[in-house]
Amino acid sequence: MAEGHTITVEQSARRVRVVRGDQVLAESDRPLVLRETGCPVRYYLPPEDVRLDLLTPSDTHTYCPFKGTASYWSRPDAADLVWAYPDPEPEVAEIKDHLCFYEVTVDDS
Repeated sequence: MAEGHTITVEQSARRVRVVRGDQVLAESDRPLVLRETGCPVRYYLPPEDVRLDLLTPSDTHTYCPFKGTASYWSRPDAADLVWAYPDPEPEVAEIKDHLCFYEVTVDDS
């Protein structure tokens, strides 16, 4: 990791929902919480908790030196709405194949 750059990944029991329009795209009570220096907290959801049938793989790929190469999925009204790291860097191996959305609702009740 770069000097002063940290990433932590921890299991959470918080309920996370992703709703787009009137469709629930994902719902999980076992997200991984990723905290990275300079970035917002991100919730990575197990693929079983995501409606992959409502998403279309995108040609977009991005590279992060700390996490690896991300693959993206889209909706007709939202390009590259969700991403995952199919082969993440060893320091964040636990996020492998978990999906992350830009906007989620976290239930703190």
